Amino acid sequence: MNLFQQAVFYTTVNHLRDLPPESTAEIAFAGRSNAGKSSAINTLANRTRLAFVSKTPGRTQHLNYFSLGQNRFMVDLPGYGYAKVPGAVKDHWRELLAQYLAERPQLKGLILIMDSRHPMTELDSQMLAWFLPTGKPVHCLLTKSDKLNRSDSMSVLRQVKAELEALSPNYSAQLFSSPKRVGMDEVGEVVGRWLGIAADDGHKRAPVKGE
Repeated sequence: MNLFQQAVFYTTVNHLRDLPPESTAEIAFAGRSNAGKSSAINTLANRTRLAFVSKTPGRTQHLNYFSLGQNRFMVDLPGYGYAKVPGAVKDHWRELLAQYLAERPQLKGLILIMDSRHPMTELDSQMLAWFLPTGKPVHCLLTKSDKLNRSDSMSVLRQVKAELEALSPNYSAQLFSSPKRVGMDEVGEVVGRWLGIAADDGHKRAPVKGE
């Protein structure tokens, strides 16, 4: 069974002091608002509303933890680059996100969501460059690949891979489509390696906080 299909909501964090101390390993999902992050998470988990999908991008405002079992977690991070919120709130998001990504020892890697039609935006490049000093891996999901024909999608993938390889050997990319369910096995294998578990190892239901 796909390890993501065992995901259940665990907790929401708005301050670093509230990060789950019981966590042993985490993978985080980040991306520019409207790049399809919530849809990708829902598709991987085979759910419709595990991660909230809004017509207004930028609605993820905290660190949302989903248990994958055995004290391992998937973390949905606030989207960047769009949300129309007060400056003080945006500053809080930025500080929370920066400190979490730079200082969380349990974080094993970052899944970066990019729209395949508009990859490697300035904000995406800034995130990749900023995360580089951690030495941790990044795997980019080029979402909405079903919007491109085969030739164009492969061209985009080659271009992005070349740019990532120039930054770090720990950076990789793949095509992904939520409606067509393209690329699910590949990202599952990547995350399984990061968490030290096989992608099909998930027969035990993940615990919900308080159980």
